[in-house]
Amino acid sequence: MFNLKEKVAVVTGASSGLGQQMARAFARQGANLAILARRVERLEAFKKELEDEFKVKVLAVKCDVTSTEDIDAAAKAVEKEFGKVDILLNCAGSSKDKGVLEMTDDEWDFTIATDETSVFKMTRAFANIMKKNNSGRVINIASIYGLVGNAEIPTIAYHASKGAVVNFTRAAACELAQYNITVNAICPGFFYTELTTDVLNTDFFKAYANNHVPMKRYGQAGELDAAAVFLASDEASYVTGAILPVDGGYTAA
Repeated sequence: MFNLKEKVAVVTGASSGLGQQMARAFARQGANLAILARRVERLEAFKKELEDEFKVKVLAVKCDVTSTEDIDAAAKAVEKEFGKVDILLNCAGSSKDKGVLEMTDDEWDFTIATDETSVFKMTRAFANIMKKNNSGRVINIASIYGLVGNAEIPTIAYHASKGAVVNFTRAAACELAQYNITVNAICPGFFYTELTTDVLNTDFFKAYANNHVPMKRYGQAGELDAAAVFLASDEASYVTGAILPVDGGYTAA
């Protein structure tokens, strides 16, 4: 089960963090990859790593996911290289962390463009390729903060953007079902990434997680892989519009 051999997976945010982890998980299952990010030098190094370790075909594409022009060019490059797209993982993201009373327009717009509008633009471009083959899997990386509020660290735009991704997932699932394209979202809890490491390493936040995460720890590298591989697989053909928290029980508490 969950064999992705000969599948083509497109992964955004693949120059670091969760994007790299899940791209590696797809490659481990045999998928060929198009890895997208702005930092092309990191992409090229990661491309070589994937090809050497997993013997899959990898295309590295420089892409700013807030740019319609970059996304459309990336979609053309991927379709030209592979002839199809089976899986799209929308993982790119960033955030300006301020509360509702202090956040500026520019900080709000940056976060919404990066974390929300990019998911729409990427899905529009790559689902149009999937539609040609009447098959596809779109997986959006949302967040537990798209499901609940947060009184500890003010980050209003991040909450708003990830909440939008959650309901975008449901709406797109309904629209794209006629083309046999499933659309699902994963809501990670507390995992180490470039954006979270400084916060998660504080004594305050370690104590917070111990008190509020039923499993009393952060997520570990690889613990999102199974969710991503499952949702990308043929076996998940009847799963669409699902919102899957992977959070050690945080949203259940």
